[in-house]
Amino acid sequence: MTESDALKPRRQLGLFDATMIVMGGIVGAGIFANPSEVAHRVHTPFLILGVWVLGGVFAMWGAFIWAELATRLPGTGGQYLYLREAYHPAVAFVYGWGLLLVTQTGGMAAVAVIFASYFRALTGVAWNGSVIAAVVLLGLTGINCFGARAGSNVQSVFMLLRIAAIAGLVILGLALGGGSPKSEPLLASPFSLGVLASIGSAMVPVAFAYGGWQTASFVAGEMRDPRRDLSRGLLMGVAGVVALYLAVNFVCLRVLGPAGLDATTTPASDVMRAAIGARGAQWIAAGIAISTLGFLSQSMLTAPRVYYAMARDGLFFASVGKLSERSRAPVIAIMLQGLAAIVIACSGTYGQILNFEVTVDFIFFAMTAASLFILRRRQIGSDTVTFRVPGHPFTTILFVLACVGIVGSAIVASPLNSAIALGIMLAALPVYYYWRTFRRAHR
Repeated sequence: MTESDALKPRRQLGLFDATMIVMGGIVGAGIFANPSEVAHRVHTPFLILGVWVLGGVFAMWGAFIWAELATRLPGTGGQYLYLREAYHPAVAFVYGWGLLLVTQTGGMAAVAVIFASYFRALTGVAWNGSVIAAVVLLGLTGINCFGARAGSNVQSVFMLLRIAAIAGLVILGLALGGGSPKSEPLLASPFSLGVLASIGSAMVPVAFAYGGWQTASFVAGEMRDPRRDLSRGLLMGVAGVVALYLAVNFVCLRVLGPAGLDATTTPASDVMRAAIGARGAQWIAAGIAISTLGFLSQSMLTAPRVYYAMARDGLFFASVGKLSERSRAPVIAIMLQGLAAIVIACSGTYGQILNFEVTVDFIFFAMTAASLFILRRRQIGSDTVTFRVPGHPFTTILFVLACVGIVGSAIVASPLNSAIALGIMLAALPVYYYWRTFRRAHR
């Protein structure tokens, strides 16, 4: 068995699989924590729901763009492949470097911190949240290095558990949570640059919660018909997630109100406590904690496909993409991911980690969306395109500008964390050129 074969699933993926991968990549633990993070930054129901609607529109724009990119370049690697073909291998290397040290690991760290919050709510322990997050990441890293990968059926169970938790939260919250929509002003203060800055700041956690649709493109090369199934799966999956997220936020606002939502870090538990008491809060906390573990375990094994593609192109150490002969797991890549995620999880609060991750992630979202202009101009993949972005170039330009705005908001909200993230990303350039020079000298 070759390394390439070992990275592939045993069966080819279809439309249902693509849709579930998209939804599974988006619906993590963020939706159970980010409603309160948004309420910290904007304070009226109109603005809270408005930024989630805006985030849903943004996610659909992204899904349209990635759907066309997937039909043009349906190989394994996703964004790495699009950036390499549109720009230069150096840009693709910087993306892969950032994925390993900032975006993938930052996302894992943020989800681990959410797990810690709900674990403490479930058990009542007073342990430090960063310690809990680090222990969980260390344990999952070790398990995955030994090749204990959850099978596709187990991962489907975790995905269904997340959906069940959301459905239970919405149904029980509406039926038994009490509360009702109250007449409140649209804005807490007259519209100004300060209000606009608050909206931009609130878009950071919203963008993080909606992020993840792009990970489905990592496995495009393993689908029966990626040009058809991935494009449709992207649109169906994102539309389903938008509906779920708006329902959750409506229930949180109805039951807790803007002030209550602002005051908590575990909104789902508080909603269930109001609906059916302390036992309900424990049930939802347990469901969220378990599904978070499944999400973390799965995410640890998604990005190594990118590292493998980099190593195959001669742009990274071969050992990073190499599989263990004993466990058939990409041990070095998983260990590097786990170590970086632990460092990030211990480096700041949940909101700070969001800004750290989003700063770099959305720079590459903007560059990937802009790559569509280059690929169209060069007519790369034009003979097999089965989906085109509606409203292009206007919708694509708006998506790029929205990404730039989110990056700017993240930098303003947390300059130090964003500066660290940007420094790590830019450090990839001298590493890339040293690596290329080193390889030429030893051929």
